[in-house]
Amino acid sequence: MSDRTDRTVLVLGSDPPPKLDRLAGRARVVFADETTLADRLPTADVLLAWNFTSDAIRESWPERGPRPRWVHTASAGVDRLLSPALIADDTVVTNARGVFEQPIAEYVAGLVIAMAKDFYGSWELQRQRRWQHRETLRLAGTRAVVVGSGPIGRAIGATLLALGVTVDLVGRRERPEDPEFGRVHAAGALNGLLPHADWVVCAAPLTEETRGLFDAAAFARMPRRARFINVGRGPLVDEAALEAALRDWRIAAAALDVFEREPLGVDSPLWDVPHLIVSPHMSGDTLGWRDALAEQFQDNFDRWAAGEPLLNVVDKRLGYVPVP
Repeated sequence: MSDRTDRTVLVLGSDPPPKLDRLAGRARVVFADETTLADRLPTADVLLAWNFTSDAIRESWPERGPRPRWVHTASAGVDRLLSPALIADDTVVTNARGVFEQPIAEYVAGLVIAMAKDFYGSWELQRQRRWQHRETLRLAGTRAVVVGSGPIGRAIGATLLALGVTVDLVGRRERPEDPEFGRVHAAGALNGLLPHADWVVCAAPLTEETRGLFDAAAFARMPRRARFINVGRGPLVDEAALEAALRDWRIAAAALDVFEREPLGVDSPLWDVPHLIVSPHMSGDTLGWRDALAEQFQDNFDRWAAGEPLLNVVDKRLGYVPVP
């Protein structure tokens, strides 16, 4: 496929708009919001889901007729856009794999260190002008269970390994000879790993198999010393069960960067749960992240225009980019 100016790239979302300067003279760039997307989809060759928090693609994707042949989402997860019609047709879906892994790993490491060293307690005691000596946790020698063996989970695991933490990585299937982690445990091994975990980090994709993965039974399997962190997707966690586990001190602490409903409502009880850190879906968003996403899409557009295989192709039935 050669460069042609009659190609149309439809962008869902424009606040702020992506910097697509490299498409000038090569494609017509058209913007849509949730109210205009359905009408404009049939006219587009390529769809860029710049607003990756919207459900509009899933709700508007046509079951028949003209539609984009390639959809790229500026996110790692694809659960917000996959509909039965999109899964069934031959449209290629790609994601933003490669942009968010290390920032999210750093974010998780920051949370782990902050919890281990009780930074929150120090800030609160400083606010009260109280000098109270405490002992804190040494990270080296503790054990983390990282759920999700894709690039984000692997980056988290590697960063925790560098801190001296033993890491059990859990994926969809077992890989007995992993060069970095020794082995990757199958999903069925999770229940047996949780009772030994000091840290449980959820970085799994949201699929029908993983929805509600961390429920009351999962929190009951964790030891009281365990700290839980979710940087995957909100519906992976039963928030009411997590709240109960924290209020009853069945686990030591938790941090949520993603939620069942976003933004988190001002009346949500999660704001006031003891030993819970709440952040607004920002673990992967470092300075310049939008520019990196735009560059990644344009790099893939170069491949698409040249008729070359696209990078980061999602297995639509699995719901993620398979790991070789």
